[in-house]
Amino acid sequence: ALIGLLGYATLLVVSLLSLQPGFAVKRWPTLILATLAGVGVGFTMYLTYVELFVIHAVCRWCVASALTILAIFVVALLGQRKPLDSMEG
Repeated sequence: ALIGLLGYATLLVVSLLSLQPGFAVKRWPTLILATLAGVGVGFTMYLTYVELFVIHAVCRWCVASALTILAIFVVALLGQRKPLDSMEG
């Protein structure tokens, strides 16, 4: 639980940092967010495997956490895309 709490706190700090005016136009805060969320998704997949195939139990809070980290990962990946109006073409 402590690893999850620290992970979500780190994601929150990086997210708030990326909203600051000086960082809003830069891509690296979103890249860091996507990377951290990707690590979180990988760890969640491992924990889900342990739940299903080792201890044969499913925790509803773990499922909610897995869906949350997956949503953060998807949003962070979408944030990596360039806006259409800034593309040349």
